[in-house]
Amino acid sequence: MTTPIAGEGGVDAYGRLAELGLTLPAVVPPVAAYLPAVKSGNYVYVSGQLPMVDGKLAATGKVGAEVTPEQGADLARVCALNALAAIEFVAGLGNLVKIVKVTGFVASAPGFTGQPAVINGASNLFGDVLGEQGTHARSAVGVAELPLGAPVEVEVIAEVQ
Repeated sequence: MTTPIAGEGGVDAYGRLAELGLTLPAVVPPVAAYLPAVKSGNYVYVSGQLPMVDGKLAATGKVGAEVTPEQGADLARVCALNALAAIEFVAGLGNLVKIVKVTGFVASAPGFTGQPAVINGASNLFGDVLGEQGTHARSAVGVAELPLGAPVEVEVIAEVQ
């Protein structure tokens, strides 16, 4: 098992967030019948997070059409920050051991194949905040549509102590 981020040898996620000028948002309320995150054993399963800011979707559209890949990566970063808020809510970031798996969905215009670069926005946020404990396995999937017309959605599995 990896050292928890707040423990000896780990990263202080709260301090790193502050250094980066980021604050954890409130947990995004579900848009349907599910929980934002569920802790089971030593894992937190974070439901798909949309790029919600202050209770509103930050953008709509398909990446490669109305949304540029760079904008998509920024939106994926917002999704990742929302995922950290969900982990904080159910387990506390001080108990986070590792981000294990990230699955990113990109609402893609026909012919758009840059999904990995878009989801790098989420991966890079986890690395920036958590260092080595933010590195993870990952899938980046192009889809026709996402809830509410969102350009990206990110779900996370995290190990906690």
